[in-house]
Amino acid sequence: MDQTGRICIWVRGGIYVLSLWTSAAVGAIHIPGTPVPLTLQSFVLLLMGLTLPWRQAGSIVTAYLAAGALGLPVFANGGSTMSLLGPSAGFLLGFLPGVMLTAWLRQRLTVNPTIGAWRRMLSYLLAGGLGCLLLVYLLGFGLQSAITGVPSASVAAASTAFVPGDLIKLLAATIISCGSDEWLRQAKRHSDSTSTQK
Repeated sequence: MDQTGRICIWVRGGIYVLSLWTSAAVGAIHIPGTPVPLTLQSFVLLLMGLTLPWRQAGSIVTAYLAAGALGLPVFANGGSTMSLLGPSAGFLLGFLPGVMLTAWLRQRLTVNPTIGAWRRMLSYLLAGGLGCLLLVYLLGFGLQSAITGVPSASVAAASTAFVPGDLIKLLAATIISCGSDEWLRQAKRHSDSTSTQK
């Protein structure tokens, strides 16, 4: 990889880390019955998982979690180190395996570049739903239950308010990611045909 490619990866990583921070800092909505606020972080996480290779997505989330662990106020409500020990810990720590699983599944399910648009969209929905939503939920509910002493079923029931919004974010991230993929494929085909004509 050339120097320009490396710079692009670093810049993209920085933009995603800033996006995770701003999506947590701006507009956090508190939901009655759960200490975990509703933010746009799952949308940013979904976009990463549906557009980046799994190693890059994992590295970006690791950098974000490390920034919070080191005391930077990058989590919801200006939280940092203590957020990784509180009720939100499972959700935050779940970001890493969640985004990596999403990216890995997306790559495996769409390895054939000739699959149709609907199949590609369904593959993205499945990858994002299993990784960034279901896996993060399971880890979040489990650790919150362990920390607070509230049964997992009760934690899950109190957190059902997250589901409709997260499903909308999943659909939006899928549409954006599929659209950008299609645009890139068309741009590459155009570039290849132009090169062949020359």
